[in-house]
Amino acid sequence: MNEPEPLITNIPADLNRPDKIAYGLNLRQILIIALTGGIAAAVYYLFHHLLPIVILAAIVLPLLALGLAIALGRRDGLSLDRFTLAALLHTRASKRLVAAPEGIIEPPQWCRLRGTLPAPLRLPVRAIRTDGALELADGGVAVLVETSTLSFHLRTTGEQAALVGAFGRWLNSLEAPVQILARARPADLSGLAQTVEQQAQVLPHPALAHAAREHAEYLAELNSSSKLLCRQVLVVLREHPASNKGRRSVRRDTCAAVVLRHAAEAERSLAALGVAARVLDADAASQALAECLDPGGRHPAGQVLPDELITSTTGSTP
Repeated sequence: MNEPEPLITNIPADLNRPDKIAYGLNLRQILIIALTGGIAAAVYYLFHHLLPIVILAAIVLPLLALGLAIALGRRDGLSLDRFTLAALLHTRASKRLVAAPEGIIEPPQWCRLRGTLPAPLRLPVRAIRTDGALELADGGVAVLVETSTLSFHLRTTGEQAALVGAFGRWLNSLEAPVQILARARPADLSGLAQTVEQQAQVLPHPALAHAAREHAEYLAELNSSSKLLCRQVLVVLREHPASNKGRRSVRRDTCAAVVLRHAAEAERSLAALGVAARVLDADAASQALAECLDPGGRHPAGQVLPDELITSTTGSTP
């Protein structure tokens, strides 16, 4: 039985690339070139009787070069006109941000403050519910679903076609905006090494205990000698209220129930692909948000909330 033809297609890295209109140029580039060309033609038409051709060339040619550079040039993945606009907006924006969602208290009249006050740092997530749903600042609700990965290139052509078809059916079934985030996070093997070391003491055979202790030493050495990274894939499901009528708490509860149902459906759909998925609870969602906001920092898991009681402790007391 012959294998079917492999499914190969070229997907551009920039999915938001504008359409080419003529001569490999998009509409924005054509408008910029036409505008600069029109200005240069107008300057030549108005002053070619008054100025020598050398002076006109010194005025017109830099203008045309500037238009071509703006239309064709790119910097950091952006066109030069958008890059310049972003730079201007950045220079005019406030550089001092503080976490003050309730607003900044105005200074007293006798206090003469030089400069501008720091702007508040408005985060998109206002609160994390106990069921793991994230209450957004715009009134919507989001849920984080953590998924595993699979080896696509190790599958046969038929298996790859089945995976692509199942994944396409899941994408076509979506009714709300979905974001897929793949990121690399630092891996810490100290806890695993400590667990293996503890379990080595209760193994029934001395040879197994010796092998377990050697493996724990290898894990500890690997953890201290290399910067290990693991890949995490998060699927963010969102839901917004259909209307602003009614109480805000009722609207948020309704959105949370809807988006949690979508998350459960996503778990079942991704399970058909062989991908293990789970909805992050409140602690796991808080951990994921803290790592995204501060990728290089240390964020220990299992921290107690301010209104919770500590009912157990670990370790020995003198």
